[in-house]
Amino acid sequence: MKKASVSRLVAVGLIMIALPALLLASHSWGGYHWARSQNPFTLQLGNNMSADWQTYLYKASQDWNSPKSFGWNDPPVLQTSVVTGQSSRNCKTVAGTTQVCNAKYGYNGWLGLATISITGGEHITKGSAKMNDSYFQSSTYNNPNEKQHVVCQEIAHTFGLDHQSTDGSSLNTCMDYFSNTGTNAGSTLSTTPNTHDFEELAIIYAHTDSTTTVASLAAVSSKSETTDDPRSWGRLVSQSANGRSSIYERINSDGSRDITHVYWTIEAAEKCPSCDHRE
Repeated sequence: MKKASVSRLVAVGLIMIALPALLLASHSWGGYHWARSQNPFTLQLGNNMSADWQTYLYKASQDWNSPKSFGWNDPPVLQTSVVTGQSSRNCKTVAGTTQVCNAKYGYNGWLGLATISITGGEHITKGSAKMNDSYFQSSTYNNPNEKQHVVCQEIAHTFGLDHQSTDGSSLNTCMDYFSNTGTNAGSTLSTTPNTHDFEELAIIYAHTDSTTTVASLAAVSSKSETTDDPRSWGRLVSQSANGRSSIYERINSDGSRDITHVYWTIEAAEKCPSCDHRE
């Protein structure tokens, strides 16, 4: 082989080695992100949860604030702060924040629900994350690891993260659809973020904006057209092959969009994986 060819191959190899690990992650949720003028920024998590959920919310917040604990050593782009909830457990959204709630929302098939409101095509203006106690108080789902998995995942959807996997296998991230139920109820797999989640956040928030949609503590409550009622979610946009995950979109009268990520129960998905489970 000629020296020039060898040199080119060596150069290409060095470039490949130098490529940042960022390129490995690819689970942005539609490119949605909070507008902000600098990194890192702090997203408030409004705590509307009952006493039995407090530990899970605070641990999830701590985990998302500790990227080095999961192998990501670059400076964080996003931090969370658990603050007093501003909407009660009905989980009406509040501008510039994610409101986190649990309640008995009914036997409507969903276990966890994350909704974000979008303006300008991709900017998140408010979010909510709901845990459905109608199922979490049942023997199937009422265990610490399943609760930790779901609350970690639902609040992260409001950061702009999608799933790393939806096939039920564990990639040891709460952004997969491993189920900590049944024989896996004692497993702590998939209850925290992993390195690729922080890689993806770094990609999503690599740029800054000239404006911000992240609110101060003085944020004023605003009505949300999208609720825990499946009839309010709008049209079905996509669904995972096993039926556990669905995305819905609702167009609001002011031109904004509400995008809802639904985590269905095992029972709802098994009835008909390809069906819209609201029917």
